[in-house]
Amino acid sequence: MDEFTLSRIFINLLIATKWTLILSLIAFIGGGTMGFIIALMRISPNRWIKGISWIYVEFFQGTPLLLQLFLAFFGLSVLTGVNLSPLQAASIALTAYTSAFLGEIWRGSINAVPQGQWEAGSAIGFGYFKQLQLIILPQALKLAIAPTVGFLVQVIKGTSLASIIGFTELSRAAALINNVTLQSMLIFGLAGLIYFAICFPLSNWSQRLEKRLSYTS
Repeated sequence: MDEFTLSRIFINLLIATKWTLILSLIAFIGGGTMGFIIALMRISPNRWIKGISWIYVEFFQGTPLLLQLFLAFFGLSVLTGVNLSPLQAASIALTAYTSAFLGEIWRGSINAVPQGQWEAGSAIGFGYFKQLQLIILPQALKLAIAPTVGFLVQVIKGTSLASIIGFTELSRAAALINNVTLQSMLIFGLAGLIYFAICFPLSNWSQRLEKRLSYTS
């Protein structure tokens, strides 16, 4: 076997980073779509709809992501008889996990809009959905941007747990290369630097957005 040079190790880690970013993107887009629905259900005047969404959020926020990955990979295969690939199972688990947290973030942003805004919309004859569309959601969007960007960092780091079901992202690639080269400090140090290069700009952006929001509010 050819010797693993520093450049070769780094290139292999970058290739695995591509799959970390792909899984993060799938989870964030899918979770964002579902999270928006969950947020609307959580503020619904119908108590049954609100109750179902509450159970959903409590389950995915109250159980470890690692367990959710196991349930998606092994449990869904048993229930459906279809063997999911590690990417498919990780996408399902991370999408559900992300949707629960984004749903709560966005519900909180909607509830943070003063009640007087609802009353003003009602006073000019807007129905419930018109109030949401034209008055409440535009204001809630401003409040939600910073915590949403901040949570994206958690999603990116959470993809590392997908290695437990055999999905080869950055963390698993680092472990596999380390098993061959036994250069733990170098390999995991490089992997840490790659995670930092991805997450630090997002964290910094989130903090700047929060400060800007506090100045303009």
